[in-house]
Amino acid sequence: MTDTSTADIQQLIAGAGDTPRALRRAVDHVGPARAAELAVEEIRTRIDVPVNPHEIRVGLRIEHDGYDTATDRTLTLTAGRPVRVDEGMQESCEVRIVYRLKDLVRELWGPDLARTAGTRRIELATAHDTDFPPRELQPSIASATSTVIDALSPRTPDLGTLALRHGSDKWGQVHWFTPHYERHFAPLRDTPVRILEIGVGGYADEESGGGSLKMWRRYFRRGTVFGLDYFDKSALNGPRLQILQGDQNDPAGLDALAREHGPFDIIIDDGSHINEHVRTSFTALFPHLRPGGFYVIEDLWTSYLPGYGGDDRDLNAPHTMMGLLKSLIDDLHHEERESAPDRALSQTEAFLTGMHVYHNIAFLEKGVNAEGGIPRWMPRAPHW
Repeated sequence: MTDTSTADIQQLIAGAGDTPRALRRAVDHVGPARAAELAVEEIRTRIDVPVNPHEIRVGLRIEHDGYDTATDRTLTLTAGRPVRVDEGMQESCEVRIVYRLKDLVRELWGPDLARTAGTRRIELATAHDTDFPPRELQPSIASATSTVIDALSPRTPDLGTLALRHGSDKWGQVHWFTPHYERHFAPLRDTPVRILEIGVGGYADEESGGGSLKMWRRYFRRGTVFGLDYFDKSALNGPRLQILQGDQNDPAGLDALAREHGPFDIIIDDGSHINEHVRTSFTALFPHLRPGGFYVIEDLWTSYLPGYGGDDRDLNAPHTMMGLLKSLIDDLHHEERESAPDRALSQTEAFLTGMHVYHNIAFLEKGVNAEGGIPRWMPRAPHW
């Protein structure tokens, strides 16, 4: 997936969240055939593995309204197999789904308008036959059609379901993070967020990993996801998903990539889990987090492992992740401490506005940390 593709998709996302005129301008700029091609690729990334036992062909027609042209595709669905997408509309399609291009773009990338009908036309191939269609095919036709429509819908499954579907380790076995993510990220779910996750997974295997990135791409259907890894993972590039290669312990490199691809609404550190690396990444990247955004640190348990630079004896060791979090509590409350009036505030003193710490994961909120502190006239010692 090229930078041009990412830019085209982001333009369609912006248009889909704006007025009909703005959406038309976005489609005109990208080109109707190109916009339809990107829509089909988006559907490929979303569609789940079918469960219909009989092979069913679903035709998808995207009418380029105002251009007198259309894009046709045939999706072949069979239980347990990846969906095959072929060019053209085969005559053997049991079902045809017809969209106007602008309606499909808005359905895929626009805000959720809670519509359940009126955005598409569905044509059953046997609708005008006088003979009753084979009964054994009817459940498969219904199931296959539902699989395709679910991929087109603005409603997305919950994060636990998506984690299992895409092979993310954020839910199941050793980690139970997705309910915490859901709690904090749900308000951003329908917005065009920019997400950076440190750590793609799979180590040196170029095509392994990326489960969490794909989970985020599906959850944030209007978002753009970036994955940073020490190894080359560019084989995982795709629609709305871009791999960056770099070292999370290199402050200058982190600053450079954030200036190019940020600012970000969400930054997640699921990288090496080495305490020094986590602290380096936080210091370098927190300034590139947007106000209202979240910086998330996973796997806090390595704070207690000497092999990861942790310390299981001195629980106040300043060089660990836990040491970082404890110091951030003080930064959050800087207005309650005596300090020189002309002292320059640190990034976290000025902009850290909230902390939510759960077992092995912490969410740090960014905003303007300037509530004014407790007034000077409040007693500084018990007076009763």
